Amino acid sequence: MARVKICGIRDMEAARAARSADFMGFIMSDRFRRYCPPDIVKHICSTVQGPRKVGVFVDQPINEVNEIAEYCGFDMVQLHGHESVEYAEKIERTIIKAFRYGEDFSLEGAEAYPAEYILIDSYSKATVGGSGISFKWREAASTIKQLKKPYIIAGGISAETLQEAIKIFDPYGIDASGSMEIEGRKSPELIRKFLSAAGKKVVET
Repeated sequence: MARVKICGIRDMEAARAARSADFMGFIMSDRFRRYCPPDIVKHICSTVQGPRKVGVFVDQPINEVNEIAEYCGFDMVQLHGHESVEYAEKIERTIIKAFRYGEDFSLEGAEAYPAEYILIDSYSKATVGGSGISFKWREAASTIKQLKKPYIIAGGISAETLQEAIKIFDPYGIDASGSMEIEGRKSPELIRKFLSAAGKKVVET
């Protein structure tokens, strides 16, 4: 069964609804609308048990990433920008490295990057992530399935499409965010619907 990562958590209600997920992601760059301040993230991480907590960073200073990861109690750090190999080697947590399929994606580059997990997202000129747009799954699958590292598929995945994504990619995990939102905020009901579609136990808040 593919693991599930619910990303863009910003409040306790959403976090409690997502606690049967395998991973819970928090956007730690204030350039993005799903940003959550460290004090709130720290409280959620210390209160909600179960999922591994992931801090998502985008081209931020290395010291800032390590300090926030320690303060919030993250299990992992997701690098979602254009961070170099040298940058990644200084990160003090397990790394998920995001690559955008269609932005000169390189199988060799992904394998060589010093990250334990690879996340494949859709490419958008407008944003580095969270676009809600899926890439050409069937076209990409033959390349992505050659990855030897555990890989996570992201980009426009909903409760209605996640089983198709799992069937096409046979991934380590599935990452979703926008499909569980109403007017820009996470909906506990939609989170539970997504988790149920993924075969996870639904936890009532």
